[in-house]
Amino acid sequence: MTVIHCYSSAFRLLLACLFGVVGLLGLSGESALGQSYTSARLADGFDYPVGKPDAYGYYVYRGFSSYGHLGEDWNGNGGGNSDEGDPIYSTANGVVIFSEDYHKGWGNVIIIRHAYRGNNGQISFIDSLYGHLKVRSVKVGQQVTRGQVVGTMGRGPYRMYAAHLHFEIRKDLRVGMRRELYPKTTTTYHSPRTFINAHRRLRLEDRLVRIPINTFLKTNPNKIFSDAINLPEVSSGTTVRPQVPADIDLIIEEETEAAAATPEKSRSLLDKLLGR
Repeated sequence: MTVIHCYSSAFRLLLACLFGVVGLLGLSGESALGQSYTSARLADGFDYPVGKPDAYGYYVYRGFSSYGHLGEDWNGNGGGNSDEGDPIYSTANGVVIFSEDYHKGWGNVIIIRHAYRGNNGQISFIDSLYGHLKVRSVKVGQQVTRGQVVGTMGRGPYRMYAAHLHFEIRKDLRVGMRRELYPKTTTTYHSPRTFINAHRRLRLEDRLVRIPINTFLKTNPNKIFSDAINLPEVSSGTTVRPQVPADIDLIIEEETEAAAATPEKSRSLLDKLLGR
């Protein structure tokens, strides 16, 4: 009887896991099948994109403002174009999702997507944008680490500006290079220094995580993970088991009785569960 009881408990747990996976796939539907992913290392903190890690030797000439300047313009203390060609660093671990000479008023632009664990315990995503670069040193799909050189400071297309870095942090992953389509507020953007200062050092989790890509002009994946996670308190010696549907539970009870535990019954159990 002990053997049969152990078999029954283990089989219940296996079935619960299987039905849980099917349930998740059913809930996610087309969005799960249609979303593309890559992987990158989880951010362990965020640094400044110039004068790493603390922006030593640089200052913000023009800051962030909603409905106005949606990022920060960083300049070297030397003034003029003395900072042209200075290294630009990735603010955190991530993966490059855009690297292109966009012309217009942008010139060379790089966008890096980062995954980080927020205060609510969930993994969230942001995009960091580096604009007006003289040189782009990374390509789309490349994984980068915090403090890695991704380009050099430039003057925009046709050297139309004084040398500086235009730096943005976006919480809405749809924006890409179409800023005119989305709210020019903190619902879409972070104030870069405010965000960085609040996330300078994060818990070290040396692992790769899935990162959604190809999201420009599509659904914002951050909206899927907006609520806090409530984890149950589990005291020592207690076990929390998943619930098995009543009809499945009845079949398990019938099929795992000592009298029913024959090779023929065991072979037919999955056929009955699957309705075959």
